[in-house]
Amino acid sequence: PQTAPSPPSASARCRRWSGLIRAYVALGSNLQAPQQQVRRAFAELADLPDTTLAAQSSLYRTPPMGPPDQPPYINAVVALDTTLSAVDLLQVLLGIERAHGRVRGGERWGPRTLDLDILLYGDQRIDEPSLTVPHPGIADRAFVLYPLSEVAPDVVIPGKGALPALLARCPPDGIERMAGDG
Repeated sequence: PQTAPSPPSASARCRRWSGLIRAYVALGSNLQAPQQQVRRAFAELADLPDTTLAAQSSLYRTPPMGPPDQPPYINAVVALDTTLSAVDLLQVLLGIERAHGRVRGGERWGPRTLDLDILLYGDQRIDEPSLTVPHPGIADRAFVLYPLSEVAPDVVIPGKGALPALLARCPPDGIERMAGDG
């Protein structure tokens, strides 16, 4: 007698091709010419396989979230239309970070050449050891919400709510949209 196959694990489901997905990725840098780091990352994201750069926000100068004795950050958000799985997209993003000289394992919220985080992957909720989507801090980080509002003003963040309501609870303290950008 044949037995029914067991359902795929959450990890296998995340890796399975699922058609075209809109993903939002946060970019941040505060070392080695941060504006150029982020702009170069925009170009690299536009060149990803099986992916289209659908939108990019302005650049924002923001105070550091971590230790105060570090330079301000340059932050932005992009919208990507991709057929890459969330896990595959994460691996590509980590490769871009490494190409920019990012070394993981340093000081938490410390300075970095480039940080790329998947904020949203469609309307999916993913809870894997290497990836949590929506990004755990998304609802409380003005430096993410304000650039996200440029590329997805009406997005609903699974488990958190609509972006306009989140923005209303998260003042833009110290965030500066860079002039001539956008």
